[in-house]
Amino acid sequence: MERLEREPQSVMDDATFGCLQAGWEGAVGADADHLKAIGEIDRCLAAGFTSFTLDPGEHVRDVQGVVTDAQLLELPWAELEDDPASMARRYADLVVEVAGAPLPIPEEELRRAAAKYGAAIAYTVTMYRHLTTEAQYPIEVEVSVDETEEPTTLVEHVYMATEMKRLGMNWVSFAPRYIGGFEKGVDYIGDTTLFFESLSGHAQIAQALGPYKISLHSGSDKFSIYELAASATGRLVHLKTSGTSYLTALEIAARFEPSLFREIYDLSREAYRGARASYQVSAQLDRTPDSREVPDDRLGSLVTAADSRQILHVGYGAVLTLEDSQGVRRISDSLRTALGSHVAEYEAALETHIGRHLAPFADTRA
Repeated sequence: MERLEREPQSVMDDATFGCLQAGWEGAVGADADHLKAIGEIDRCLAAGFTSFTLDPGEHVRDVQGVVTDAQLLELPWAELEDDPASMARRYADLVVEVAGAPLPIPEEELRRAAAKYGAAIAYTVTMYRHLTTEAQYPIEVEVSVDETEEPTTLVEHVYMATEMKRLGMNWVSFAPRYIGGFEKGVDYIGDTTLFFESLSGHAQIAQALGPYKISLHSGSDKFSIYELAASATGRLVHLKTSGTSYLTALEIAARFEPSLFREIYDLSREAYRGARASYQVSAQLDRTPDSREVPDDRLGSLVTAADSRQILHVGYGAVLTLEDSQGVRRISDSLRTALGSHVAEYEAALETHIGRHLAPFADTRA
């Protein structure tokens, strides 16, 4: 919302009227994703959002080497309603089974988990208590630390879940930082066997300490791991896609409005150096062609090729908020007009693409 300079209420209004326009009569929910401040919670509550993803990632600490007593004492123990000695005793007696055996929680790994995530837990609890105090209707809570630098180990997951539970939190979904690469708009990068083993461990912890769902953020186009994720979690999983409908919209523009698509592509490339800073991406501009080098009938390949796809993906903010001297967002308006002129094609493309994401998670036993 911030990147598109929008307010929660306008997003909710558009989504609601979109459901009505499509003839949907079933239940709907609205996810306030990656909230990092109290003010964001209040604005989303006022608009009627029903799911809240609390993101304390800015409070996760980079921990190098052996954790010293001084580092440990720097934690916000008063907010954690705890102290180092009590924490050590609590985990000495804790048993969580993973792969049919108790998960070892060595003291040094516990200290590292606390040093890394202690401040983040304190902040998450503050956000959670504000949210649950102010909410005047039923809500669901997710906790996400997936956009941090280092993967979340199984011991760190146990530590976070145990402390949040001790401090009175209830949540339906948790997104750790996984091993491997969850880059925007492309398939999983890494060893899928190691990913499956790690995800299985996280899912078993979620069952033992919850149960709650394991959440896959930046889940768009991770086709190589969907069946593994469904198996590892027993389908108790929250798949989050990002930018799927926008990239599908660009496919339609490439097919039917080549001049408009070239503008979008060129602007995305210009904005990439700045836009990439806040995303997990590895696309390189020098691996993408100038738009003038690509004939009209090959423009669609720019939406599917990994480097140009990522560049288009993270360029949406620059594209959709660009204003001319009169304050008109011409490119955004033109893209909407193009989609309106090709509704059937856009809907078919969306159905195919989103269906490809959902099919591996479908329960076919019925």
